[in-house]
Amino acid sequence: MMCRFLLAALLLTGSAFAQTPPPVAATAPAAPPSVEAFASLPFVERAELSPDGNHIAGIFGVGGEQKILIMPLMNRATKAVILGVPDGTQPGRIQWVNNDNIIVSLTGLLPIEGDRWYITRLLAINRLSGKFTKLLWDLNGQNAGDVLSVPNDGSNEILVAAQATIYSNWSGFWPTVYRVDVTNGKRRSVVIGREGVLDWGADHLGQVRIGLGFRDGGLTSRLIYRRSNDEAFRVVDKANFKRDVVLTVPFLYLPDGDNALVMRDNDAGRTSIFEVDLATQQTVKTIFEPDQGEVEGALTSDDGKLLGAYTTDKKSPIIWFDADLANLQANFNKSVPNSRVQIESMSADRSKMLVRVDSAETPGNIYFYDTKIGVLQKIASVNEKLGSKKLSPVKLVQYKARDGLEIEAVLTMPKGKDAKNLPFIVMPHGGPWAHDGLYYDYWAQFLASRGYVVMQPNFRGSTGYGTEFLNKGKGQMGFAMQDDITDGVTWAVNQGIADAKRVCIVGASYGGYAAMWGIAKDPDLYRCAISISGVAALRREVNDFGGKLRGNLYKMQWQEMTPDFNAVSPTNAIAKIKTPLMLIHGKRDVTVDHVQSQKMFNAMTKADKAVEFVSLPLADHYFTREADRIKLLSSMEAFLAKHNPAS
Repeated sequence: MMCRFLLAALLLTGSAFAQTPPPVAATAPAAPPSVEAFASLPFVERAELSPDGNHIAGIFGVGGEQKILIMPLMNRATKAVILGVPDGTQPGRIQWVNNDNIIVSLTGLLPIEGDRWYITRLLAINRLSGKFTKLLWDLNGQNAGDVLSVPNDGSNEILVAAQATIYSNWSGFWPTVYRVDVTNGKRRSVVIGREGVLDWGADHLGQVRIGLGFRDGGLTSRLIYRRSNDEAFRVVDKANFKRDVVLTVPFLYLPDGDNALVMRDNDAGRTSIFEVDLATQQTVKTIFEPDQGEVEGALTSDDGKLLGAYTTDKKSPIIWFDADLANLQANFNKSVPNSRVQIESMSADRSKMLVRVDSAETPGNIYFYDTKIGVLQKIASVNEKLGSKKLSPVKLVQYKARDGLEIEAVLTMPKGKDAKNLPFIVMPHGGPWAHDGLYYDYWAQFLASRGYVVMQPNFRGSTGYGTEFLNKGKGQMGFAMQDDITDGVTWAVNQGIADAKRVCIVGASYGGYAAMWGIAKDPDLYRCAISISGVAALRREVNDFGGKLRGNLYKMQWQEMTPDFNAVSPTNAIAKIKTPLMLIHGKRDVTVDHVQSQKMFNAMTKADKAVEFVSLPLADHYFTREADRIKLLSSMEAFLAKHNPAS
């Protein structure tokens, strides 16, 4: 089946935007898509185009599981390479080293010294042989997968920073920078680890330019810098986290001098791009300040040029500084109105591209674009079972919190329903340092297809609205951050959208915490709650694991979020809970420990409270197995139908 599907995808060519006939009028409302349709894994995630533009690498949905896959494009006569994700790990970034080799970042969780720590490693895969090579896996440090640079000349060596031991008083604890051959794993050191320096940074030519020093005891950091490999490092900046001072770290080094580009707050407290002199730490000029929102990331070329920026501006989420790309984006936007058209990856010469066309109402399609041909050629639908049909309508709304703070939320309305007195689900995001926006969310669309209005509030402390809004979350976890969610429900009721007697709260990770805390803090507001991979018992490191390299910093950051962990932990507020609770958690979760939901279930059961626990033995934090997504959605559907039926 997989081979046939790949062949069909590869053979698809031609315009992506052929007219389709208008739908035939139906005598009865069509049945919503099935659980299996919404649970279908995306065709590909984290897709990257090879430097020559002839192959694509990414995390593909294959046989109900996610696989690392390298696939030829547009009828290239080469074989696909498929590799399963190593057990106990989560794949991160995928990068092409050259046209024949990729590297994949992996994160795992291992028992160390009576605790559990995150471990990072690298895997190299050759597309010609299909063989994989473990890079620096013989080192015994916590982190051995920090890629500093990949070559832009077709060679096989990358720069990687890695620790050799977990013991801070042993030689090799502070990461050394190695030049590693991805075809055989052979290495040689280029910068020896030095006391206190945890992170290194290199330019696109492979020269190690900066190091970031950190002292956990005093919560201080320093930036060491050199112009080239021929110079010695010197301290150019210091910061104290206790005073909310952080180092300005470059993301792009400019040629022939000390200048570099950085992302930091402008005078309005919104992340922007500036050029600075690293030697003097003086700002040279402002490169880009978005009119609305703030910068979330930068798009750079292999040869060290700034091409564009990702922003939280709803009207202009991508800004291209390259004129050719800006014109191309404008043409794409005109060709596909009312959709998001995003260039996801490009060949080295920027003549070939992967383009995703989607919206908050459809998972969309992935296309191949060759500037010499000038036609978008479809590779595949992101979700073949749902296709490109418009699902439930989505929009942004604003409401005021009880203290007058303006809160923005994503509102998904059930398709074909009048916005009046409907069953309602509030779904706070995870993080909490994150935000929801106008992009496809399969949970929200699934719940809307079952007749529920879904609100996703970006409560205070969310990212994307500037530092002032972010800092309003400090000290307010379990307090004003939770009130912002409650006030969103109140707004929807007052607008006549939500039926006050049919409201539930659903969330994952931090959102799972907010779901549990919501039914404890406001027990008369909700008919039910669903916590997915949620945190029930807060402590120093909320997820209960991760290592101790920056233990004091993590402790300080979380203590800033709430004055008393115990006072806002759901496990300590069981007596206040009146409404039924469903807990869903995967045992292979390496972000929030499965024991968090187990503790909550035990406490609820002991108190004779209404609770259900769906424990999934093979599920991770992101439910990357299709079987687990099916179980997740079907469990949610049955629980909501029982405790808050949509009709």
